[in-house]
Amino acid sequence: MDAKQDKKLVHVTRIPMRWGDMDAMGHVNNTVYFRYLEQARIEWYAYLGRSKQAGMETVVAHAHCSFMLPLTYPGTIEVQTYVGPPGRSSFEIEQEIRRTDDDRLYARGGARTVWVDRNTGKSAPLPDEVRAILEPGSSYVYVPE
Repeated sequence: MDAKQDKKLVHVTRIPMRWGDMDAMGHVNNTVYFRYLEQARIEWYAYLGRSKQAGMETVVAHAHCSFMLPLTYPGTIEVQTYVGPPGRSSFEIEQEIRRTDDDRLYARGGARTVWVDRNTGKSAPLPDEVRAILEPGSSYVYVPE
């Protein structure tokens, strides 16, 4: 599945790989890919104006990652984050990981996220300002310099 199909780009971030991200096989450990995806997702949430509670209004109902090529230190990765049309209380995030010095796709992943009421812990309708960003017609995108 192509992350860009029926989804719109909302965030791009760069993350340096660390020596400690590698495993005994000499490449970035599979679990670290999930941390890269999470880091990009939380940065996007923070940019949405939720920096004090970044990620606190959502829960991950499902996370996935397909590994295409092994990442090796040193280097910097770029994570592109796309979102699909919003549901009542949830939305789908798709992400792609590439090295900044190589345009090949190294991994594709994402998460189904559900908006929750922090007091009850139950799903809640997406706030209007978040829904406006997720709607297919909006022109919102954040790409840091």
